[in-house]
Amino acid sequence: MTDYRPVPEDKFSFGLWTVGWRGVNTFGDAVRPPLDGAEAVRRLADLGAYGITFHDDDLIPPGSDAAARAAVLKRFRAALDETGLVVPMVTTNLFTHPVFRDGGFTSNSRDVRRYALRKVLRNIELAVEMGARTFVCWGGQDGAETEAGKDDRAALDRLREAFDLLCAHVRDRGYDLRFAIEPKPNEPRGDVLLPTVGHALAFISELEHPEMVGVNPEVGHEQMAGLNFAHGVAQALWHGKLFHIDLNGQRGVKYDQDLRFGAGDVKEAFFLVDLLESAGYEGPRHFDFKPPRTEDMAGVWESAAGCMRNYLVLREKAAAFRADPEVAAALEAARVGELARPTLDPGETTADLLAEELDLAAVAERGYAFERLDQLAVDHLLGVR
Repeated sequence: MTDYRPVPEDKFSFGLWTVGWRGVNTFGDAVRPPLDGAEAVRRLADLGAYGITFHDDDLIPPGSDAAARAAVLKRFRAALDETGLVVPMVTTNLFTHPVFRDGGFTSNSRDVRRYALRKVLRNIELAVEMGARTFVCWGGQDGAETEAGKDDRAALDRLREAFDLLCAHVRDRGYDLRFAIEPKPNEPRGDVLLPTVGHALAFISELEHPEMVGVNPEVGHEQMAGLNFAHGVAQALWHGKLFHIDLNGQRGVKYDQDLRFGAGDVKEAFFLVDLLESAGYEGPRHFDFKPPRTEDMAGVWESAAGCMRNYLVLREKAAAFRADPEVAAALEAARVGELARPTLDPGETTADLLAEELDLAAVAERGYAFERLDQLAVDHLLGVR
């Protein structure tokens, strides 16, 4: 057992919009003061984080002139150099300003779409300047409340056009940057385009440069639709498309709660950590959570520290689960390893398959001992093994 203190090698990163969230919601005004980006860098470094990410408008207040922008970037860069924190990912806010009320890349208004593209193209330059390798795209307002108001096929055409243009821009300039689509089923729009990991993966296959675009799945975004997040991440890994990941907590099918990681479905969080660690995922473990409105600034940092601590605890428990001889025996009894064997051996044909018989009565009685295996996982999770 360790003291669960994170170190930069754990690759924990936070969005500036997370620790800097002021607690505003539909029914409540801000409860915390604004957080300067440089201060966020220093506080996260003190906690043992590895990186910080941001939307353009998180770091540089909208409407800033050139001198104000330069001053913000100078302070932020100085804090990064002082602490060693890195910027692994950058994203663009295409959802807050009223101009995006009908979306960015898929707004019915052509001039808005052109503005959204310019905003992203300019932010790509900042991302490259900061050393980011991943550029996340969340189209939170790209959706609709009424089917009559949005031509979905045309919207997908415009979305493809946008990603093809952005990829061409990056290629033309020789930047070492790739894009990650962040799916979400709803909120703030009633229905958001590319609502799940599966939708995003299907869309990516239609792009001119699909190798440059992956996904940035988020725990709460899949779980708020009743989906199994670990399964979605596994499919993203299977496609080689897990370019980034957002970790937080969610408790069932409701609004996007953005709880600290581990404060939602703990069992699924356990299997998610087990998957990421066993699959050799090398990207940042990025926390996209919101400290509750109940907390003052001290509570913000407690919440951020809790995200990292919970991941480390679950990582230790997942490793113990995999090292447990009884778990190994239960995995064998459940035939989990057999699934990795091809159904047909090399050289076998359909004729060989058709010539084979199965004792249906005998095999129909076969149990798979999943309950034993699952209870062992729960025992490790609860700390009784």
